[in-house]
Amino acid sequence: MRRNGADWLLELHVQPGAKTTAVVGEHGGRLKLKIAAPAVDNKANAHLLAWLATQLGLPKSAVRLVRGESSRQKTVAVCGVDAPRREIGKNSQT
Repeated sequence: MRRNGADWLLELHVQPGAKTTAVVGEHGGRLKLKIAAPAVDNKANAHLLAWLATQLGLPKSAVRLVRGESSRQKTVAVCGVDAPRREIGKNSQT
């Protein structure tokens, strides 16, 4: 996680197709998440962004995919929160 102006950039490793969405640790220096959505028709990306917004108590518009649309290695920008890493995973399973 690093700052980029007003945004936080989260480096994520995302595994789609899981039974539940949850933080499961780290992978290659990135926060690893399992996502309860398939990797087809952008469903996993949409679910990821909505889940992160909910976890952080932010509107969906405050969370956007910056890099990695078709990759497991993703960079997500978050604005409107002081320390997003502390909040992600508190209520992690959905």
